[in-house]
Amino acid sequence: MIRKVRTGKILFVLAALPAAAQMEWRELPGGRVEVLDAGRPALVYNAGPQLPAGVPEHRRRCCYIFPVFTPGGVNVLDDFPKDHYHHHGLFWAWPVVETSSGRFDLWMYRGIEHRFEGWIRRDPREGAAQLVAENGWYVKDARIVREVAEILVHPAKGDERRIDVTLEWEALKGPVTLRGSQEEGKSYGGFSARFAPREGTAIRTSEGAVTKDEDLVRHRWAELEAVYGGRKAVLRITPHESSPGAPYQWCLREYGFVGASFPGRTAESNGYTLQPGVPLRLRFTVTVADVR
Repeated sequence: MIRKVRTGKILFVLAALPAAAQMEWRELPGGRVEVLDAGRPALVYNAGPQLPAGVPEHRRRCCYIFPVFTPGGVNVLDDFPKDHYHHHGLFWAWPVVETSSGRFDLWMYRGIEHRFEGWIRRDPREGAAQLVAENGWYVKDARIVREVAEILVHPAKGDERRIDVTLEWEALKGPVTLRGSQEEGKSYGGFSARFAPREGTAIRTSEGAVTKDEDLVRHRWAELEAVYGGRKAVLRITPHESSPGAPYQWCLREYGFVGASFPGRTAESNGYTLQPGVPLRLRFTVTVADVR
């Protein structure tokens, strides 16, 4: 279990890490924290609620990663796309969250929402920049799940950068069951990425190229490569093999969506129940790279 510790007053200005590292972070307006690699943006964690002008109020959300940049400076992700306002960069959510008091939708934010609680840690770790945030899942004013999001941003190596994301959830007031989409033939819900406008989309998995939209097929990893403003880049999601239920089923969409479905849906299983005192931890590696 990741434990909460005090880190002192949060600084507004850049907090430099040791000279051996090239990673640093700084706070941005709106409750956002930007990680820099050798002075160039690597990603932003949105701790504060985000809502661009013109977007409906009920789409306001926090606690996700957007944007994510390649070492060459290409942002491969999108936030608040008009075709799916609820998609947001690198995010984790479920369309079905069941408790003893009802059924809620964390995918569309119906009856439940994420709230940022505070920073557990923001410091260097093995030459990487480490952000650890504590969040809550709230039904009205009741906090039903404690969430810890640990983001480890490694320095670029050539054209590639690795980002390790560890997510932990613990039910607080009683069992909480997570389910993916209950639509026929689908089970989206889990760790997901929404991609920016682009050309030449190619989706690949550990089993090869995917040439049409796909659901409920297990893969060890999946990636989307495309051309963004004339520059080719790729982002891959690899669930850690130690994560419960891995390898996962995936939701893969040509319009720009790649999601690792947890727990997925099979004849034997259609949900995962969080129990108080028994945290669930899932680990993912995200690699983003420029393609020459």
